[in-house]
Amino acid sequence: MLAGLFIAMLMSQPAISQTKPVTTPVKLTSVEGITEYKLSNGLHVLLFPDPSKPTITVNITYLVGSRLEGYGETGMAHLLEHMMFKGSAKHTNIPKELSDHGANPNGTTWYDRTNYFETFSATDENLKWALDLESDRMIHSFIANKDLQSEFSVVRNEFEMGENSPSNILQERVISTAYLWHNYGKSTIGSKEDIERVPIERLQAFYKKYYQPDNAVLVVAGKIDEPKVLQLVNQYFGSIAKPTRKIDPAYTVEPEQDGERSVVLRRVGDVQVVAAAYHVPSSSHKDYATLDVLNDVLTNAPSGRLYKALVETQKASNQSGFIQPLKDPGFIYFSADVLKEKSLDEAKNTLLGILDSLTLKPVTKDEVDRAKNKLLKDFEELYRNSEDVGLALSEFIASGDWRLGFIYRDNLKKVNPEDVNRVAALYFKPSNRTIGLFYPEKNPDRSIIPASPDVAALVKGYKGEEGLAKAEAFDVSPANIDKRTKSGSIPGGGKYSILTKTTRGNTVNISISLRMGNEQTLQNKATIAELTASMLNRGTKTFTREQLKDTLNKLKAQVNVNGSAGVTSVTIQTVKENLPKVLTIVNEILHQPTFPQNEFDALKTQEIASIEQQKSEPQSIAVTTAYQKLSPYAKGHPNYVMSFEEQTEAIKLTVLADLKQFYQDYYNSADATASVVGDCDETSTIQQLTAILQNWKSKNPFKHIDKKFFDVKPEDIKIKTPDKKNAMFISGMNLPIRDDDADYAALTIGNYILGGGFLNSRLANRIRQKEGLSYGVGSFVNAGSLDRTGMFLSYAIYNPANVDKLDSAYKQEINKILKDGITAEELKAAKTGYLQNEKVEIAQDNVLATKLNGYLFLKRTMTFDEKFDTQINNLTVEQVNTALRKYINPDKILYVKAGDFK
Repeated sequence: MLAGLFIAMLMSQPAISQTKPVTTPVKLTSVEGITEYKLSNGLHVLLFPDPSKPTITVNITYLVGSRLEGYGETGMAHLLEHMMFKGSAKHTNIPKELSDHGANPNGTTWYDRTNYFETFSATDENLKWALDLESDRMIHSFIANKDLQSEFSVVRNEFEMGENSPSNILQERVISTAYLWHNYGKSTIGSKEDIERVPIERLQAFYKKYYQPDNAVLVVAGKIDEPKVLQLVNQYFGSIAKPTRKIDPAYTVEPEQDGERSVVLRRVGDVQVVAAAYHVPSSSHKDYATLDVLNDVLTNAPSGRLYKALVETQKASNQSGFIQPLKDPGFIYFSADVLKEKSLDEAKNTLLGILDSLTLKPVTKDEVDRAKNKLLKDFEELYRNSEDVGLALSEFIASGDWRLGFIYRDNLKKVNPEDVNRVAALYFKPSNRTIGLFYPEKNPDRSIIPASPDVAALVKGYKGEEGLAKAEAFDVSPANIDKRTKSGSIPGGGKYSILTKTTRGNTVNISISLRMGNEQTLQNKATIAELTASMLNRGTKTFTREQLKDTLNKLKAQVNVNGSAGVTSVTIQTVKENLPKVLTIVNEILHQPTFPQNEFDALKTQEIASIEQQKSEPQSIAVTTAYQKLSPYAKGHPNYVMSFEEQTEAIKLTVLADLKQFYQDYYNSADATASVVGDCDETSTIQQLTAILQNWKSKNPFKHIDKKFFDVKPEDIKIKTPDKKNAMFISGMNLPIRDDDADYAALTIGNYILGGGFLNSRLANRIRQKEGLSYGVGSFVNAGSLDRTGMFLSYAIYNPANVDKLDSAYKQEINKILKDGITAEELKAAKTGYLQNEKVEIAQDNVLATKLNGYLFLKRTMTFDEKFDTQINNLTVEQVNTALRKYINPDKILYVKAGDFK
């Protein structure tokens, strides 16, 4: 007992109290704009300057994940991730600080690593705060037993969220069956029993062993001054002493699989699933890029072999595949969703038939080139965004070295059909597969997975390619955006705005909206409108869907089209040199769609399957029910909220002729708007937009569909969802308010304090942080820009056994904020956090393009945002409390709870 007490006392002490003299960091290497340094205590630092956005991302990766968990410790790495937000010696309320600084933060855990990141507005104060936070919680996090008691139930809640999805559980079962010894066979979320029973001493020991500078890599990316940042990093991290403990390398090796394995899962659900997994090399092996190409050849929609064999024939509603980037030899996974009325055996035989026939029907050069174009485009798109690069580096760091990402790209460029067919024959063997039954064989044919290469030797001296073009340091203040934006009219009634600026990788984003119809003419046409928009990029006069997708990939472009009753939206992202060709294709998509019958049949099947999957999910059921109650429009009205059954029936009854007629009768550009943000030639871009949108008419002109305010009767609705481990809580009420009303700013900040921010609101502090009742909890308000109608909504994801506790806690917090009001301290922090978060959001070019597009229709400029920000800054405690009490009435709140409450 005395020994146990001594150990407990020892574990409760700060992780490391010693410091050491700070020495100058050593520069190790520089590749494509990213420079690596090493501190004397072993911390590796990657700096990636990118002035194109006024944001900074700080991301720290610890080289520990579920792969390094011991017996009885499953889920410990992930549980520790949660505990790291509970406070440290200098930062006792981390969620509050994250909200106060307007950060977009998170922490994630995977097989080989755990990472924590914050993206925030680029100021010296914010950067110093972030570095101080991460250095302090590296060694001084509380990891206290009192926090464990509340947080383990939150993690269990997250565990149960995954348990609700048969597809997720099937994947977990298949992978655990594929691995006998290696920890990749255990899910990162862990065992529920381990999560609930882990002693605090073991969690503290795990933390002290792995959360040290010599086991971490810090990335700082964005608008930074590299020498200054390096000095700050050294200031905050350099004094941490290098630990004396040694981390022994993991040595477990998964033996080669010696026969096909199978697993069967039986649970409540609405869609059947078939899956197959194969063992493959680690992501540092040269075959990894080749296997990634093979995966795309098989699963790409609409050109992939599995897509054509399963989805086009309607044997399956969806198919997918992925290969994990892992440090040790990993796996590639394929799956297909099959409607209940279809044959699962037929889909399974088709899936395995395609995978087994690769040696008889080798992959072609066209297939390989198509996949490489897509994957290289995806890599370049990621590399153009410093925020994404900062986070993506975690995966390569965990695999052995950050430069593996560039080596993967280099290997990708070298892939040829011979390589792809070689790896298909080498790894896609029945004996290396987990899916079906076991059949004994006299001469087993096994795949021996090569060991991971010596990464240090592999990356030694690596220089990489020339980095992407640098961009200007753009000021995202409303005044500067207005100053830089030019607007104009298009013959026939359309409008455009364009903001040209240099961007990283010469990227440009475009948002186009076509408005059509009115409340009377769009009666009973909501489903037809949605399906019509979805079909536009599935075939044109010149391109099949496959050709269209291939061409856009070659042009490094993304073109998305979606629609609802009254509006069709087109979003475009590409690079400056390819924009003219992309806009030519968009012109054809909008003006010369062919509506192929086979694509329409596939679309209907996919849409129905998506709806079927939602029918037993608590989240989908609760949200749909809440909106049905809060928006009780008459059936057939464009804003009517359909039930799942009504959605399915509407899709089944729609025929291709309906879409063609809708396109002919409604599509026009008389009220169209288009906005451009990014690197482009202003004159030629305006000319092409004009060519797309000018003088396009239809017989059904556009008129805004007024949204009505419904004074809804409050109810408390419980919906049973059998065999679902997780439940959903939705509460809400309608508000008679517009976003330009004088008290909307006060209501916005009041809600931010009640249920906004990052785990730092009144609701989050009570329901998640204090009582551990919910994994996710929050609230939000919205308001119309043209109609005086908005909503106040709250949500929580929780264990159904806690329904009464959650209900009570929620109502107490609502009543408390209305009775006692907010404090001056809360208001000050909320103003800062909200305004900084808004600045981070508007720094995204695609977000800005969408906003400018909407403002053209509303006849607004960014002056509206400037005035709103001023209102936020000038708010008083009295104004916020008055607004909350005026609009939020506990006696009018609707409650919807969906879960297995037995």
